[in-house]
Amino acid sequence: MYAVFKRCCDIAVSGILLLILSPLLIPIMIGLKLTGEGYIWYFQERVGFKNRKFHIYKFATMLKDSPNMAGGIITTKKDPRITPMGGFLRKSKINELPQLINIFKGDMSVVGPRPVMAKSFAAYPEAVQEVIYNVPPGLTGIGSIIFRDEEELITKVKENGGDVWDFYTNQIYPYKGQVEQWYQSNRGFLTDLKIIFITAWVIVFPNSQLVYRAFKGLPERGLVLDKKEEAVEVM
Repeated sequence: MYAVFKRCCDIAVSGILLLILSPLLIPIMIGLKLTGEGYIWYFQERVGFKNRKFHIYKFATMLKDSPNMAGGIITTKKDPRITPMGGFLRKSKINELPQLINIFKGDMSVVGPRPVMAKSFAAYPEAVQEVIYNVPPGLTGIGSIIFRDEEELITKVKENGGDVWDFYTNQIYPYKGQVEQWYQSNRGFLTDLKIIFITAWVIVFPNSQLVYRAFKGLPERGLVLDKKEEAVEVM
């Protein structure tokens, strides 16, 4: 019953938001057309519900051939492949808004684990791979909130000469998997509403730890790099 209700809400919310946000989206499309390499959309294959593949919609924020350039599929905060408008769109998360189309189509939900590329999916522990997409992937989710500083973490690892992919495999993805399993055990209409509210909250207040006060029992984040040059335990 919850899944049916959630799908109805996804259709209604995504449809209404596409209409309401069109005065914002259209100028962005024009700006993208006139800057960078002149292309607007970015389509990429991601792993979705029941581990099925689909193509995600985003505004283009990086050079078109960026996956084949130095850095590959990993993007850092100061990545030279980011286009003139790309930095703002990524920081504000506006580049993710075209995924409302994916939600309306049924590829995604408003709330759920973020869909990842096949290579990134393979970095999840096997036990996590088997269950993480037992729910539809989301525009936002508990993992997205906690790792809203992911690009900064990766940038710091790279600047310190660390192995970025090792950091993903042994630090970020195991923890994200635990968090998304926590979501599946605690999902519900109220949980989803809280996640949507906190997503908006941390865009305005990026250093807020509200998520840990709103949700009890979240797994500890573990050993990660903070914005300084040292390793710390972050809750």
